[in-house]
Amino acid sequence: MALGNIQEKIAKIAERVASSEGIELVEVECKGDTGSRFVRVYIDKPGGVNHTDCELISRQLGTILDVEEVVPGRYTLEVSSPGLDRKLLKISDYERFSGKKVQVKLRQPVDGRRQFTGRLRGCEQGEVAIELAEQELVSFPFANIQRASLVVEF
Repeated sequence: MALGNIQEKIAKIAERVASSEGIELVEVECKGDTGSRFVRVYIDKPGGVNHTDCELISRQLGTILDVEEVVPGRYTLEVSSPGLDRKLLKISDYERFSGKKVQVKLRQPVDGRRQFTGRLRGCEQGEVAIELAEQELVSFPFANIQRASLVVEF
């Protein structure tokens, strides 16, 4: 079975397990070959996740993956927080983290630039807005985002 198919199956199961516990599935990564795979699952919830949340999801998800034999061969499962510099992957992330500092890399340039760092001002009708400086706003289609993440502020 192709790695992408395995990852999709794991993501569906992980979504079901996480949502049943009131936890958001952020992302699933699956790497390696049939001899040994590494499965990493990122989860989050308002206020952040703790070790107990990760352990709970790991135990439940691991049991289902084993019983249903989703991952052929040996694998290592890791469940963790997405971190302070978490990736922004869904439109709902851009709404939830409005007001936070972000770093965005675009597929196609806007105003001659592909990279922006600024204060996220949300996402409306598929357009993401970032405040670069006082009163300087840039916006672009969500579909134009190649990669985006929160910027850690202390």
